[in-house]
Parts: sequence; structure tokens; C-alpha cells
Amino acid sequence: MKPTLLLAAFLLLPASVASTTQPLPYLRVPSAPAAMTTAARAAGGQMASPSWQWPLAPRPKVLRDFDPPPKPWLSGHRGVDLGAAADGAQVTSPAAGTVSFVGVVVDRPVITIDHGNGLRSSFEPVKSSLAAGAQVSAGQVVGTSLPGHCPAACVHWGVRRGEDYVNPLQFVLDLRPSVLLPLFG
Repeated sequence: MKPTLLLAAFLLLPASVASTTQPLPYLRVPSAPAAMTTAARAAGGQMASPSWQWPLAPRPKVLRDFDPPPKPWLSGHRGVDLGAAADGAQVTSPAAGTVSFVGVVVDRPVITIDHGNGLRSSFEPVKSSLAAGAQVSAGQVVGTSLPGHCPAACVHWGVRRGEDYVNPLQFVLDLRPSVLLPLFG
């Protein structure tokens, strides 16, 4: 069989049939430009292992992606907008942590959770009865969504590592690039 025909046949096979080797182990690799800021990459930042939970259930649709500015002082989208089933949807902590802030920023109610290791999640607009210092577990309800950020019901989720915003989706999805392996050898 000709190599090009063999390659085409191999690529058309379902993944369960085409894959005859063990899956590759997860390796930490530097993230793509959209996943981290320039400063974080310069500091040797790494993509996180996707080990957190989604802050909305069922798994929400991403209405607006992470789009950080090239410089920290420029405009950009420093988080993701997640579609909520309706205003008043329960927002849960994606990982265990400590509530570090509950209040209004500009004109929106915000809750921030410190997850340790320099990672903090913020959610807006979210009404919460928790107070700073409250311990939360992964999946615990931390508040309810309010209208005002998107035309449809949504929650803005931002994550910071130190002072740098990072893509929140890297904590719930595997954002590693696909790697093609050699066909022979």
C-alpha cells in the first residue's frame, strides 16, 4: 500500500482503533499566548493541570474567551464569560480556598477566593452572603449570579496568579496543543 494512502486510512480511523499505544503522560508546557500574560511567560509561568471544577452547572458555554491585553495597562478581557442557565444561578467555588473579598467593584458585586499558591478566582456579578475569611470547599456554593455583565445571563470568571491574569479555562480544560507523532519509527 502506498505511504500516502496508508496515512490517509490511518487518519480516518476512529481514535479508539487508531490509538494502539498508551496515552502520553501530562507534561507541563509553557502556555499559548492567550493563556498567560507576557509578564507571566517571562517569569517562567506554566499552564495548570486541569484539576478544578466548573463554577456553574451544568457545564456552561463560554460566551467570551480570555483575551488579555499585550500590556497590563491596556484594555482587554481578563477572564471568561460563562453562560448561566438564568440569572440567580448558583456559583460554586472551582477549588478549595478562602474568601478574600466580597463587595462592589465599580458597580458590580464581586467575590474573590484565594486558592493558595498565588491563585485567586473572582466572579462577577455575584451576590454572596459569605464574608472575607470564610473557608470554602471545591463545589461549595459561594453566591448567585446577577444580571448586568452580558446581554444574557452570565458570570465573568477571572483568575490571577500573583498579579497576572491567566486563562481560567486552563484549570478546567486541557488546553495543551495537539501533538502529532511520527507515523513510522
